[in-house]
Amino acid sequence: MKDSIFTDNYIRLRKQEGRLYTDAEVLLLPAINSNHIHYREWQTRKKSAERLLHYLQKKKRPLSILEIGSGNGWLSAMLASISQFTVTASEINSTELQQAQRVFYEKKNIEFVQEDIRAVFFDEKKFDIILFAASVQYFASFHEIINRALLLLNEDGEIHITDSFFYKEDELEQAIGRTAKYYRSCGFTAMSDFYFHHTTESLKKFNHTFLFNPASFSNKLFNKTSSFPWVCIHNK
Repeated sequence: MKDSIFTDNYIRLRKQEGRLYTDAEVLLLPAINSNHIHYREWQTRKKSAERLLHYLQKKKRPLSILEIGSGNGWLSAMLASISQFTVTASEINSTELQQAQRVFYEKKNIEFVQEDIRAVFFDEKKFDIILFAASVQYFASFHEIINRALLLLNEDGEIHITDSFFYKEDELEQAIGRTAKYYRSCGFTAMSDFYFHHTTESLKKFNHTFLFNPASFSNKLFNKTSSFPWVCIHNK
């Protein structure tokens, strides 16, 4: 019941925000018309996706990849452009999942599934890479969801978290307030119950590295393309 409340509100909000795209637009993502309301956002996501793809290609071996919260499938499809990769795209909202299946049906190395990472569906599966791209904030417990993901990794596997904020403890209260204010302004107050603000402190419980850190001195000076960190959590 709770999942259905979330997915219903999520899709209606995305439609209101202009984040539901035509099939033709999804096929071209992350490229999008420069006049689009979310053009700058897509420039950021394009950059982070390209960095990730380049990183994974440098491994020079077949990879089994799971994307959690794959939405309309554009990023999974981008990863599947590498023939050595097999991609499982997991999404709980049927609207975007069905669009992804429709748009990217020709890609034989993607499996689209309507499953939660905590479902028994995944219990016997193992992956080299598990990806949370703009999705980790929809899980209440960072500790719980990362520990679950670690169970699904191969021995030398990695979890990658992109396009999501991590907050310092003294930033948390204001961030929660901004989110609640935004959802109220949109008429979707209930969405505050499904959006969670994770902290940099929560990362310390795991073996992690920042592959991109917007807070670093050099990135503050020279790299203005993203305010999101790119976090890699290692299985060892």
